[in-house]
Amino acid sequence: MLAKSITSIEAPQGHGPYSPALKVGDFVFISGQLPLNEDNTMVSDDVSEQSMQVIRNLVALLSEIDLELRHIVKTTVYLSDHKYLEKFDQIYATYFSNPYPARTVVEIKDLAYGAKIAIDCVALDTLAYEAQFAKKQWEEVPEHDCEDCPDGTCDHCL
Repeated sequence: MLAKSITSIEAPQGHGPYSPALKVGDFVFISGQLPLNEDNTMVSDDVSEQSMQVIRNLVALLSEIDLELRHIVKTTVYLSDHKYLEKFDQIYATYFSNPYPARTVVEIKDLAYGAKIAIDCVALDTLAYEAQFAKKQWEEVPEHDCEDCPDGTCDHCL
């Protein structure tokens, strides 16, 4: 299996036998991120601040392989109490835009370190495809006389 473990000095270091993130082909699997800073300490007891820190950790891990939040296709959000969902959604909406990643929200009794939130996710590395598409868009379109295709079905007319 061709896999690359991903860590970042700007995100907490994992404890135990797992990778904070793992790139396998074009897929990136990010382990559950807690609201810990790079020193492995809890940022705050406030769910909004915890939410921002968790997302900053995702950003830090993704940036190690030149990806961004827009590359995330699926998130799983773990909340210690469903009453935090509204505040979390306000923060989430400032970082993600339409089309939003698919998402599951789960209430879980106890998160590590007494956290109120954790997120794991899956991202898709589309950079090679984006570069190929951008190059194709800049290629010069050859001259074309649509009289050759009166019904408008040639590649140029479509």
